Amino acid sequence: MPENATTSQRDSAKSGKPQPTQQKPRTTATEPTEPWADDTDTRPTSALKTALALAALGAVALTAAAVVPVSPAAGPGFTSWPWLALLALAPAVAAVWLAFTGKPGLGGGLVLGLAALAPGRLVLDLQFAVNGPLTIRPELYLPDRFLGSSAVGGGFWLLVAGDVLTGAAGVVAWRALRSHDEPERRRWRLLVPLLAVVAGAGLLTAPVHSDNGFLLARAAFEGPWPALGGYLLLAAALPLAAAVALAAPAERVARGALAGLAAGAFAVAAPPVLAGLFRADLHVTWGPALALVAMAIVGGLAGTRLTESTQKAETGAANLPGLFWWRLTTGLLGLATAIAALIGAFAPQVAVTALNPGASAPVSAAADSPARWFLLAAALVLAVPAAGVLVPTTAVVARPVLGVAWAGIVLAGTAVLNTALTATQAGNLAGFGGAAAPVFTYDLGAGAAWTFAALVLAALAALAAAGTGVVEREDAGDGTEPDGKNLTFVVAGAVLAVAAFGLPVFAVPGYVAAGLWSHLDTPSWGLLTAAVVVVGAAALATRSRPKPAAGLLAGAALLTALHAAELPLVGGSLGGASPATGFWVALAATAALLLAAGLSAAGARRAP
Repeated sequence: MPENATTSQRDSAKSGKPQPTQQKPRTTATEPTEPWADDTDTRPTSALKTALALAALGAVALTAAAVVPVSPAAGPGFTSWPWLALLALAPAVAAVWLAFTGKPGLGGGLVLGLAALAPGRLVLDLQFAVNGPLTIRPELYLPDRFLGSSAVGGGFWLLVAGDVLTGAAGVVAWRALRSHDEPERRRWRLLVPLLAVVAGAGLLTAPVHSDNGFLLARAAFEGPWPALGGYLLLAAALPLAAAVALAAPAERVARGALAGLAAGAFAVAAPPVLAGLFRADLHVTWGPALALVAMAIVGGLAGTRLTESTQKAETGAANLPGLFWWRLTTGLLGLATAIAALIGAFAPQVAVTALNPGASAPVSAAADSPARWFLLAAALVLAVPAAGVLVPTTAVVARPVLGVAWAGIVLAGTAVLNTALTATQAGNLAGFGGAAAPVFTYDLGAGAAWTFAALVLAALAALAAAGTGVVEREDAGDGTEPDGKNLTFVVAGAVLAVAAFGLPVFAVPGYVAAGLWSHLDTPSWGLLTAAVVVVGAAALATRSRPKPAAGLLAGAALLTALHAAELPLVGGSLGGASPATGFWVALAATAALLLAAGLSAAGARRAP
């Protein structure tokens, strides 16, 4: 029957007479309706079976860890094991079921998504062994008395085993599913990573609000290093894994990886929300709730078709509105970041409450950060290219400048937040566990909240700028490359910039500034971010077209100049500041980068 149909179609093509009765079976046979029908394998390979077995064992270990105490000194704060079992077992069961019901790519993708968060969860769990009383994991550990330290129990080792097995399952699944095929253009390339960044930012906030004196709830940056390292790994893995999932050649694997990533994020963000709902002395915070909402949207998008239709991709006119919306999103995010930073600079960073003996009412006051003018300058530096991205004639140059200048918000914002975090940590320790309440209490002010919001928006603006750059390069359609005459100045500027960010800009008697190699503190993260961004911009400029290369190098020069400006903006408020080695190195880096940007701009004018 199929041979007769094919012969009839060839005859129809020769005669020019349509035969509608023969079209229906042909369409049904060759045009699949399922969005994952590009995958032909319907049975899992032996390597994928191994990965699924490891994932299942890891889920069982995590479930057992919810039942076996992680420490003999404290137990769970509420009946959490049914919820933790559901969060651990449901994704693993779904992966096995999908793999053995004809969708191995989808099941393997689920394992990949779960494994992407395993390293961060492992580092986060190490806090139980380093200093258990400082953990904020009420679903597993909530003391009912003051503890200076605590030993680990069998549940801790089950947690470690579950994380290791899940990570190993991801490695085996990647080896089983990897492909050298070119990936298709995916939908949601901008939206999904942005949602993942939002979720990561939510995980960095305080998991719960606590009225319990034995649970000191605080944000990741205020906590000990294992918890901070774990949350930072989780926040970084979410957008990175989302971007890699969208680049998977197979549709099933891409969809499964996004679904697994959402399930893994739920396993981290849902327990503190449940603790706030089930405990009267704990309250739900906006961070984990925001992470749940963002990753729920990602999970929903995983159920849609990810591959763009060929017709749309081949239509040149479809690119122009796309570029307009990308630039609009980038510019608005940049302006929103600048506005949040401006508010953070002027609003009080620390709220001080004084209660003198015998007073009938507390007396409140506010304190500002000496780095607030530094944050103000960073906001103004970012606002200019953000506005330029919204203007078509300047967008080509302004977009790469914004793609680097956002790091200035992180550089200044971490310096501002350091004041608030130091005050709240040091000021409220007096009286902890004692009978008398402290005379002074220090809490984060509105400025700290707006500064943290600016950091989150800066990360979103950076991702949007990177996505816009990809679209601009696709729409340019030319082979113009930089001539390489500025390579010496680019390398020199990058090397000098790393040295500048690692050295103090000013010296004040009795004051030790945070650095990259010594005296690590909250501002060190801003210095590291700026150094990495400058080096990355310099490397990208050597492979970019002349105008974007000039914009990248100009943005890098703005960052090093902003770092040098710490001398008057921060050192001036401290009093008695004098230039240090980092100031002169930062000026030298700025000069080298500006010269490289000028050479790139000259090359752009010479290009036909």
